[in-house]
Amino acid sequence: MSFVVIIPARMASTRLPDKPLADIAGKPMVVRVAERAALSDASRVIVATDHAMVVAACEQAGVEVRMTRADHPSGTDRIAEIAADLSLPDDAVIVNVQGDEPLIDPDLINACAERVNASTPMATAAHTIHQIAEVFNSNVVKVVLDAKGDALMFSRAPLPWHRDRFARDTQSMPPHYTPLRHIGIYAYRRDFLLRYPELSVSPLETIEALEQLRVLWHGHRIAVHLVDAAPAAGVDTPEDLERVRQHFAV
Repeated sequence: MSFVVIIPARMASTRLPDKPLADIAGKPMVVRVAERAALSDASRVIVATDHAMVVAACEQAGVEVRMTRADHPSGTDRIAEIAADLSLPDDAVIVNVQGDEPLIDPDLINACAERVNASTPMATAAHTIHQIAEVFNSNVVKVVLDAKGDALMFSRAPLPWHRDRFARDTQSMPPHYTPLRHIGIYAYRRDFLLRYPELSVSPLETIEALEQLRVLWHGHRIAVHLVDAAPAAGVDTPEDLERVRQHFAV
């Protein structure tokens, strides 16, 4: 299927200043992300940014880039601004690839795009958690699914809560317990993406600091594509950046 990838890239990271422009084997990170996204089946890859230096870096590398307002509260709002200006039909699919994922799997992008349809305006991904420490790690977002494979709930808390086992043991993984870790990639129907900024912020979203909960709060479906293993981690810290640099140096 045909879809468009939009990569939000802002310069306001606190843990890794100027993150989109971090050098990875001679290229800015945002360019590396765009190159990976271009290996998917996307018909177009666009970087959405609020900073002239990111524009210059993308233009030098031949990557399509567009400026956005600087006051967007989230990456979803940022890509919605770009999607509104694209001459695409309402049922076109837009994939939000995070600007700090220089090792993202192009097949994962394709798979998420394929899960979007008329009744399911949004899709994301997840994989099984195998370590009990990750279950109780609030930085690891968990998701539970319904019988159709759509999201019921996202949370930073252990989800689902294994009532009988966790009452006596929280140090080992219960048998036949398969919690899922959410992967931060999103695909949307264009018409739904354009409505997203108009949806009121939900109480759950505010409590958990997870913007996808706004979608569930307002009664919309989110399909979840399951992968067999955790994808390569993104870049949030200087240590992450060094790890990715070592990958490209091989």
